[in-house]
Amino acid sequence: MSKERILVTGGTGYIGSHTTVELQNAGYDVVIVDNLSNSNVEVLDGIEKITGKRPAFVEADCTDLAAMQKLFADYPGIKGIINFAASKAVGESVEKPILYYRNNLNTLLNLLDIMGPNGVKGIVFSSSCTVYGEPDVNPVTEQSPIKKATSPYGNTKQISEEIITDVITSGAPFKSVILRYFNPVGAHPSAEIGELPNGVPQNLIPFVTQTAIGIRKELSVFGNDYDTPDGSCIRDFINVVDLAKAHVIAIQRMLEDKSQDKIEIFNLGTGIGLSVLELIESFERATGVKVPHKIVGRRTGDIEKVWANPEHANNVLGWKAETPIDDTMRSAWAWQCKLRERGIM
Repeated sequence: MSKERILVTGGTGYIGSHTTVELQNAGYDVVIVDNLSNSNVEVLDGIEKITGKRPAFVEADCTDLAAMQKLFADYPGIKGIINFAASKAVGESVEKPILYYRNNLNTLLNLLDIMGPNGVKGIVFSSSCTVYGEPDVNPVTEQSPIKKATSPYGNTKQISEEIITDVITSGAPFKSVILRYFNPVGAHPSAEIGELPNGVPQNLIPFVTQTAIGIRKELSVFGNDYDTPDGSCIRDFINVVDLAKAHVIAIQRMLEDKSQDKIEIFNLGTGIGLSVLELIESFERATGVKVPHKIVGRRTGDIEKVWANPEHANNVLGWKAETPIDDTMRSAWAWQCKLRERGIM
């Protein structure tokens, strides 16, 4: 007997696909909606190989309200939503702000509009540590001040959190868990799914692995003059499977009404800050493969250093990021090698 039906928006994307795997492994009935703007439909094959079950898939754009209403009519009984459908590159958002506001905000508005009439009990929202801006103190807790966003991407996350809060405060008949991710990296240990952006990667690890395998000539490290021990930016890199598992706990928590609060917020990170140069070093150590890289100028919108205090998620959700960074790097490399084997990259 499968558990409740869950809608995963952006479910063929990087975090969405890993979360779908964990949901299906936990017995949930998953429906994915994705417009495939930054992912590939073949991801469904990988999910099926890992879990033995192919999730239902609808190719549609979440900003299209009519398409979303049709989805809810075609797949009745959706009890929870996990919303990953968003454009997510900091640099690109600085160049294309309208694209980011339209995509990220209209998607959320449509989902919130549809939830009530369709009896959806809750939405897990994929937020980001970018809401803290350049923090005064690290590690950041959920009570750390929300700073002015340094990019349109970060601003869409802040605005989305405000929209969710306003809608639920107005008396909407559902709950929300807002998960503020730090930096998800790595791939599923099976190497059946991983991070595969369309075009030139905007995220660090795909660029590292593509450079290591010879697709890219060298990796650019944006700045070595920051106020950090080695001058490169510091981030909290969290294994994507660990991250995905937190979503399953969050969904279960809402469906079982484990909390009196209608809105809960959790930081998802390891609690350890690693610099970009340390991460490259970890990759080289874990895989034995060198990554040619050069230092270039700083990138607009980048934050100097941010890492999580994950105690709230550890204590309340009973969730913890457990995978060592070297294991995570090996998983990312295994995925890149698998793509090469399959003739994809």
